[in-house]
Amino acid sequence: MRGLLRRVYLRLPPFPPATSLYYWSRTTTTTRPAAAGPKHPIPRRMSTSSTAAAVVAEGSAARRFWIAAASREAAFAAYTPFLVSLAAGALRLDSFRQYIAQDAYFLHAFARAYEMAEECADDDDDKATIVVLRKAILRELNLHASVLQEWGVDPNKEIPPIPATTKYTDFLLATSTGKVDGGKGSDKMVTPFEKTKIAAYTVGAMTPCMRLYAYLGKELAVFLKQDENHPYKKWIETYASSDFENNALQIEELLDKLSVSLTGEELEIIGKLYQQAMRLEVEFFSAQPVDQPVVAPLSRYCGPKDKLLIFCDFDLTCTVVDSSAILAEIAILSHQKASQGGADSSLDRTKSADLRNSWNMLSNQYMEEYEQCIASLLPPEEARSLDYDQLYKGLEVLSQFEKLANSRVVDSGVLRGMNLDDIRKAGERLILQDGCKNFFQKIGKTRENLNLDVHILSYCWCADLIRSAFSSVGCLDGLNIHSNEFAFEGSVSTGHINGQMESPLDKAEKFKSIKSDVGSTGTLLSVYIGDSVGDLLCLLEADIGIVVGSSTTLRRVGKQFGVSFVPLFTGLVEKQRRIEKEESSIFKARSGILYTVSSWSEVQAFILGNDFS
Repeated sequence: MRGLLRRVYLRLPPFPPATSLYYWSRTTTTTRPAAAGPKHPIPRRMSTSSTAAAVVAEGSAARRFWIAAASREAAFAAYTPFLVSLAAGALRLDSFRQYIAQDAYFLHAFARAYEMAEECADDDDDKATIVVLRKAILRELNLHASVLQEWGVDPNKEIPPIPATTKYTDFLLATSTGKVDGGKGSDKMVTPFEKTKIAAYTVGAMTPCMRLYAYLGKELAVFLKQDENHPYKKWIETYASSDFENNALQIEELLDKLSVSLTGEELEIIGKLYQQAMRLEVEFFSAQPVDQPVVAPLSRYCGPKDKLLIFCDFDLTCTVVDSSAILAEIAILSHQKASQGGADSSLDRTKSADLRNSWNMLSNQYMEEYEQCIASLLPPEEARSLDYDQLYKGLEVLSQFEKLANSRVVDSGVLRGMNLDDIRKAGERLILQDGCKNFFQKIGKTRENLNLDVHILSYCWCADLIRSAFSSVGCLDGLNIHSNEFAFEGSVSTGHINGQMESPLDKAEKFKSIKSDVGSTGTLLSVYIGDSVGDLLCLLEADIGIVVGSSTTLRRVGKQFGVSFVPLFTGLVEKQRRIEKEESSIFKARSGILYTVSSWSEVQAFILGNDFS
C-alpha cells in the first residue's frame, strides 16, 4: 500500500478531474527518475516522445535528438564489454589495437563526410565551422597513430574493417551524398536549399558520434582519479577534454542552424538519421573483440551450466504508478455505475463520494503512520557495515504495519464489487517504465539461449492485474508471478484479499524458497530488481541487488543499517578490475552493496546486453 496523490497515466483518455486517483506510497518523493545520491554514469531516464523532448529542450533540434537517444543507446554503449574493460584499465592491448584500427576507418569516412557537407553548405560561417571540425578529426587520427607507436605497435599494419565498421561508414557516406531512406541521392543539387538540406542530413548523422564520445569521455574520466597509471589515460582524456566538448557543441549548434529552414517532415528524417547513427555506434562498440572474462553483460559472465534467477518487484519498479490506486478507482467507479443504473445487485449502494472519502482517509492514515513506522525501526546510529539481523528485526515491524493496513482496506469494503474484466482491461492499459517492456520482451526472445528463470514478487492486491499488464505487451510467457489474489464470487470481487505476499518478510521468504527449489549443476546467480524498503531484504539476499528509481526512504533506511548504494556502472568497473583475480563468483549475497540505476536500459544492458549482444 502506498500514499501520495498522483495522476495515474494509462493508455486511455485521462480520467475527468473528479476521478483523480489516490494511492498509498512507500516513498517520500514523487519523482521517479531523479538521481538521489552519487552521480549515475548514464543519463537520467527521459521520455523518448518528441513532445516531452520539445518541452525539455525547446528550440534545439540537436538537444531533442540526444535526449531521445541518450537513456537507451548511451547505456547500451557504456555497458559493452569493450568500454567496461577499458574503463577498468583491464582491456587487453590486442583488443584496443583492433578498436583503434576500426576507428581509423570510421574517422577517415567522417573526414570525407565533412568535406561533402562543406561543399553543400551555402553559408561562409557554416563552411568555416565544418573546416574546424574536420581538422579536429585529422588530429584525432594522428592521436591514434601516436598511441600505437608509444606501445611499440606499427600503426601502418593493416587490419581489415569488420562488418560493423563497414556498415557505419557506408551509412555515413551514403547520407552525405543524399541517399536517405533508400533514396538514390542527387548528383546534381540544383538549388542552394537542396544542398543545404543534404548538409543538414549529413551533420545530423555525424552529431551523435561527437556527443556520445564527449559524454563517454566525461564518464570514464572518473576512473582516472582512481588509477594514476591507467593504461588508456591519454585516450580517455582526449574525449573528456574541454576541446572535444567544444567540438561537440559546435556541431550541435551547426545542426540547429541548418535545421531552422527545414520542414517538419525533413526534421523527422534528421531525427531518424540521428537514431540510426546512435544504434550504429552501439553496434560498433559491441562488435569490438574482447577475448577476456567480463562482468557485462551478465548473460556472458554466466557459464553454460550456470543458472540465472531474475527477481523483480512490480509496483513502481515496473510501473509508472502503484496498482492500488487503479484497483481502488475501479471499485469506486463500479459502485457509481451500479448506483446510477439502479440494477438489482448485491453491491453495497454506498455513494461513490462517501466511498472515495473512505479511500482518502485510509490513504492519509497510511501516509502518516508509515512515516512513524519507518522512524521507529531506525537505529539511533548509522551502522558501519551491513547489520542484516537488526534490519530484519526492524522490517518485522514494517511487515506487521503493512498487514494491518491491508486489513483496514478489506474491512472498509472499498475493494468490493469489481468486475474481473475491468481489472484485466486496466492491466492492459497500465504504463510500464521506459525500457521495462523492452527488457522483458528481450528475455522472451532469447529465453531458449539463456538458462534463466524470471519471477515477479509483488504486494499487488490482484495478480490478475499483473498478468494482464505483461500479457498486453507480449511478456507473460515464462514469467512466474507471485502476488496476492482477490476473492471473487463469479466474476465480481468480494472485497477480500487472499494474502500471499503482504510484507517485506513475505517477499524474502518466497525469494529464499524459490532459490532453494532450483536445481542446477553449475553456479546459481540471483538478481533482484526493486525500488522500495519493502524490497530491501530481497535486494540484499540476491547476489546482485539493483535499485530502480530514487526512493529517499529506501536509501535512508538502508544507510542506517549499513547498506551502501553504488551506481551500477561504477560497481561493474570495480568488479572488472578484479574478475581475473577472483577464483569464485565476484558477486555475493549480503555484501551490503546495492547498485543503483537511472533507467531500465541500464538493467537490460547489464543483464542481457544490447540488441547486438
